[in-house]
Amino acid sequence: MTQPEALRTLLDAVAQGKIDPDAALDQLKYLEFEPIDDFAKVDHHRTLRTGFPEVIWGPGKTVDQIVRIMRSLQAQNPVVMATRIEAEVYEHIRQQLPEAMYYPMARICALVPLNLTPHRPGTLGVLTAGTADLPVAEEAAVTAELSGFRVVRLWDVGVAGLHRLLRHQHIVREMDVLIVVAGMEGALPSVVAGLADCPIVAVPTSIGYGASFQGLSALLTMLNSCAVGIGVVNIDNGFGAAMLAGQILRTGAKLSHISNP
Repeated sequence: MTQPEALRTLLDAVAQGKIDPDAALDQLKYLEFEPIDDFAKVDHHRTLRTGFPEVIWGPGKTVDQIVRIMRSLQAQNPVVMATRIEAEVYEHIRQQLPEAMYYPMARICALVPLNLTPHRPGTLGVLTAGTADLPVAEEAAVTAELSGFRVVRLWDVGVAGLHRLLRHQHIVREMDVLIVVAGMEGALPSVVAGLADCPIVAVPTSIGYGASFQGLSALLTMLNSCAVGIGVVNIDNGFGAAMLAGQILRTGAKLSHISNP
C-alpha cells in the first residue's frame, strides 16, 4: 500500500467512526516514508514523532542526492537543513536550488522562509572557550535558530582568561539552556555549570595540541566533571548539542503547560 492509499484508508476510518482522531494521529506518526530511487527514504513524519524534522547529513552524498532530498523535504517542511556542507558543494547545490542559503562558519545549507523568526519557547545560550571553537559553536547556534529557537552567542570566554566569562555572568543567568563548546582541556562547561541554574550541554572540540588527542581529552574532562547538570555530546557535534538543548526546552514547555493548564 502506498503512502496516499494508507492515508486515505485511515481518513475513511476516522470519517466512519471506526477509529477516533487521537488514535489516527498516533498511526500518522508511523506512515510510510518516501523513497527516492535507491539511495534515500525520506521520513516526512519525523516532526510528528520527535518534534523536529529530518536533517540531511551532507558528507558522503552527491550534490544531486542532496538536492533531491532537500526538494522532497521542502514539500512538507518550512525549513530544510543539510549539515557539514563545504563551500564548493554549496556552489553546486545553488545551481539547482537558487533559493538555498549558506552559513559558511556552520557549514549548513538551508531552505528558509523569508519571515523566519523564533517561535519556540525559551532562550538558548551558546558559549565558546576560544575562537577556534567557533565552527562547532556556529553549527549549534544556526541549527537552533533554524529550528525556531532564540539564540544568544558569547564567544571566547575560556578559562585561560576567566574574567571574560565573569564579566558576562548576567548572560549565563538569563539563559534557559546553555551549550558550552570547548577544546584543549575542556574545562569551561564545569566552570559555567557552577554559575548557572539551567541545564548545560557540553560539546568537546578537536582543537588542541597533541595530547588533546583530537578532542578525546576534552571529552573525558567533561564526562568527569564534578559540577552537576552537565550532559555531554560527541566530539565536534554542534548539531547534536542543539537538538538536545531544543528537546530540553520543548519538554520544559510541555511540563509547564501540564502544570498550568
